[in-house]
Amino acid sequence: MARVIHTGQALVDVVVDIPALPWRGDNSMATSYNRYAGGATNILVASARTGAASVHAGAHGTGLNGDLIRQVMAAEHITVSAPPVETADTGICFVMIEPNAERTFVTTQGAERMISVESLATCSPEPGDLVNVTGYSFVLPATRDPLLAWLDTLASGVQLVLDPGAAFSALPRPIRERVLARTDVWTSNADEAYQLSAVHGMKESAKACAHFLPKDAVTIVRDGKEGCAVRIGGTTTMLPGYPQKPVDTNGAGDCHTGVLNAEFTLNGGDWLAAARRANAAAAVKVTRKGPATSPTRAEVDDFLANWKG
Repeated sequence: MARVIHTGQALVDVVVDIPALPWRGDNSMATSYNRYAGGATNILVASARTGAASVHAGAHGTGLNGDLIRQVMAAEHITVSAPPVETADTGICFVMIEPNAERTFVTTQGAERMISVESLATCSPEPGDLVNVTGYSFVLPATRDPLLAWLDTLASGVQLVLDPGAAFSALPRPIRERVLARTDVWTSNADEAYQLSAVHGMKESAKACAHFLPKDAVTIVRDGKEGCAVRIGGTTTMLPGYPQKPVDTNGAGDCHTGVLNAEFTLNGGDWLAAARRANAAAAVKVTRKGPATSPTRAEVDDFLANWKG
């Protein structure tokens, strides 16, 4: 079976619910507090719960945060290929969630940034595997340089999936072009697609983003309850979403990406079918609190069977 491999940062999400973001220098009284395994963990949990063999090739530390990451991955049967970093703990992402489910982040840096070509190579990717990278890995030289060097070693047939995040558009142009030239699948939200293409709209921006990618690359642009656009071979298909009343949107895009990856490996390589199920999984996820709360494959089946939209 082809595997879903993620090279990005598995952080601990420290999450508070707040009535509103405070003014600068002011205070907001949180109504809840939780610690979750987040970041790359979200995508891999979604992939594993869908039924795909899932591997984390990124770095993780020694300490309370690193322990939590490894505990969650072990519970979800996710393989952790690289050994722990003995000199540092994993960092956190501080997440503030407002009543409308909008979230604001502050991220620290720790052991998750201490990767090398050798540590990445422990996942031993083979043709057919999907290797996921995040734009956040290219922001700092500590993760950018070894990741770029390692990507150059990937064998033909290993597909590179780029989730650009908000950081990708601000990267130096030579870095962006180098990553895009190696990308087989672009999957982003509509804002991230606009930041690359300067074109609004899922369908329009999917077409525009495709011009930055290799000719045979797949381009996927999602927009929450509106669904997603999938561009393959010059044709863009619009796949509707499944509108829900959101409780927590933190990790919804990660859920979509993880299920998209997993379904592709399980259904014989059909990106459209994978994206339809990713839309449904993300709709279920936003009704649940916490970032790594993707539904199982059976739960997505049940959701689709009972959908009356």
